[in-house]
Amino acid sequence: MSIGGTLAQARRDAGLTVAQVSARTRIREAIIQGIERDDYSGCGGDFYARGNIRSIAQAVGADPAPLIREYDATLRAPQELTAADALRPNMPIRPVARHGPRWTAILALVLLVAAGFVGYRVISGARHVPAAAAGYRVAHPAAKRPAARHPAATPSASPSATPPPVTLLAPVSVVAFGPGGAAQGDNPELASLAIAGNPATPWYSDWYGTAQFDGLQAGTGLLLDMGRPVVITSALITLGSIPGADLELRVGDVPALADLQTVATATNAGGLLQLQPARPVRGQYALIWFTLLPPNSSGTYQAYVSGISLKGQA
Repeated sequence: MSIGGTLAQARRDAGLTVAQVSARTRIREAIIQGIERDDYSGCGGDFYARGNIRSIAQAVGADPAPLIREYDATLRAPQELTAADALRPNMPIRPVARHGPRWTAILALVLLVAAGFVGYRVISGARHVPAAAAGYRVAHPAAKRPAARHPAATPSASPSATPPPVTLLAPVSVVAFGPGGAAQGDNPELASLAIAGNPATPWYSDWYGTAQFDGLQAGTGLLLDMGRPVVITSALITLGSIPGADLELRVGDVPALADLQTVATATNAGGLLQLQPARPVRGQYALIWFTLLPPNSSGTYQAYVSGISLKGQA
């Protein structure tokens, strides 16, 4: 029996519905249903697929170890990049050869300095020959003073160009965003509430048993598409009232996590938060990315956002 079939049979034997397994594992029902059909496209990669298999198996009372081995043997991508591969340098490191002092170059430099000093003394001595001996008439010091220039003759400095004013930037759209992109965002149907400005009806992430997403993923967030490249100077974000969130402001021109540069961060945040880059940044997309979730009133961990305002230059 396949991995998905084994998990589905174990769930039925345990008398559980897909919704109940989703509540126990905090994995979306659509992903669980896909795995039971041996469709892992919604998992976002082998790392997350193995984590989902392990969580579902534990929830339904199945042994995850043989299922993980079967996945690695039959479905794991053959060219999966490991952390060691990512950190291995592409070019060999060559030792730098140490050379002794180049005495020829040092001697040439000393001779050049000496020649310059001698030339300077000769020229300086010629300049200081007394005027009477040279047959020149000595002028009164007052005659050497340059004529005062009339203020009107001084050229006026050209005024510098006025920078564009900082205004409120309106996004074209906002979507829930996960490690694999918009397809893996938490509660995507609620994403528009994040910019509605109503604290009573915020966007909220899935809930997790730990602030680190139960080790299932690296983060979650909201992606704003500005429709065109803009210059962003600050972001004002309304979070839930309970502090504890770590989050980043990322900006770029490609809606992919690896291509969005982190330009500002905050830790232990809650309530009204302002994120301001060290300098204005340009890009079409702005990502509010949670890397650590705050606690909620139910004893689990969950992010809330009811307002996002970006300022800058369009």
